[in-house]
Amino acid sequence: MAARKHVIIIGAGFAGLYAARTLANAKDVQVTLIDRNNFHTFTPLLYQVATCALEPSSIAYPIRSIFRKNRNVDFLMGDVKHVDYDKKVVEVNGQNGNRRLNYDYLILATGSVTNHFGQESIARYSYSLKDIDDAVALRHHILTLFERAAWITDTATRDAMTTMVVVGGGPTGLETAGALYELYNDVLKKEYSNIEPRMRSRVILLEAQDKLLLQYPPRLQEAALRQLESLGVEVMLNAMVDEVTPTQVRLKDGRVIHTHTMIWAAGVKASPMGEDVDVSLQKAGRVPVKRTMEVIGREGLYAAGDLTYLEDENGNPYPMLIPVAKQQGILAAKNIMRILNGEEQRDFTYSDRGVMATIGRSRAVAWIFYRIQVTGFLAWLAWLFLHLVVLLGFRNRLSVFINWVWNYVTYDRSVRIVMQHESRLRQENVQAAQPDEEKASKSKDRAA
Repeated sequence: MAARKHVIIIGAGFAGLYAARTLANAKDVQVTLIDRNNFHTFTPLLYQVATCALEPSSIAYPIRSIFRKNRNVDFLMGDVKHVDYDKKVVEVNGQNGNRRLNYDYLILATGSVTNHFGQESIARYSYSLKDIDDAVALRHHILTLFERAAWITDTATRDAMTTMVVVGGGPTGLETAGALYELYNDVLKKEYSNIEPRMRSRVILLEAQDKLLLQYPPRLQEAALRQLESLGVEVMLNAMVDEVTPTQVRLKDGRVIHTHTMIWAAGVKASPMGEDVDVSLQKAGRVPVKRTMEVIGREGLYAAGDLTYLEDENGNPYPMLIPVAKQQGILAAKNIMRILNGEEQRDFTYSDRGVMATIGRSRAVAWIFYRIQVTGFLAWLAWLFLHLVVLLGFRNRLSVFINWVWNYVTYDRSVRIVMQHESRLRQENVQAAQPDEEKASKSKDRAA
């Protein structure tokens, strides 16, 4: 009996997870899935964790639970430190030191990271929404700022602490801005209303171009803008960020926004692992692949998802979207099986069902199959239904559904506990951003 071929998959995002699920229970392969976290994250709902609508556990699912019944799938929690692509060896740093794993086939599915476009001040003082740690850190930061603002008597300082800026006019930026305003308008404004003069808050969305949702048709772009502004979000178009400090966002045109919170949703790039493949990378650091998902010039190496660069029939690169990642991961796994079965590999063809973005309660835009344009309540319902269907695990679906119903009926956000030990809280930023009045008060306390 021939030995099973060893397939290693690095990354348990959508591409890696669906590649592993495709190979689960296959007789000819043994699969090792590697990720630094022991859970898969449903990233489209990270902004709801950050804005107190959902618990982190509602959008995360344990990887070992997913493959509990699949005897040919192993999972290792650890960081990949090095890959020798010539000798086909992966070095993993885990809980008890390093392990070296030999492979026959390797699928890279390490996704993307935030792209700050080389601007150090943005990288240092902005918040991102790429993983659960980011979402929890942002939630803690916002809640802590409002609690601190309750102690401040200077109106200008307090307003800066309760002003939130979101950069990026894509779906993530719109969804985050809308959710932040609803958090303030539906919950925080009422709970801090006893402070005089009454605490105020602003949510500002900055977009460097002259329109939102660049890939959408004009009708949906205009509808998105109207819905955001009707909600209460201030939208600034043609607004490019020049520099960020702990207490300000400065724009290229000279305008200054006084704020302690800037959320960067203006771009992503391929994960740094692509730099180690030793191939000529494409735009945003993406790894070029054949239509079979094989990395060009690397035998036995496949890549899928945001890490990859592949052009469609019109010469445009496939977007860094979850449906693309899922379908590429599945194809990479199936092509490995086709090789083992002596069959011809197949090329990637993308089944695109359209795009959508939610803006807030009963507000959304959807471009279904790139033919049907829907806005408002119907688009919002379609967005809710799609995300519930795709979310992993019945418990998670039930939890998210109950929370959505509760939020819709009561206008409340229940996940608003400030934990003092949050590991990702950016202490240096908070201390640097402390207003003089607050610093002086703490100095007096220490002196006493």
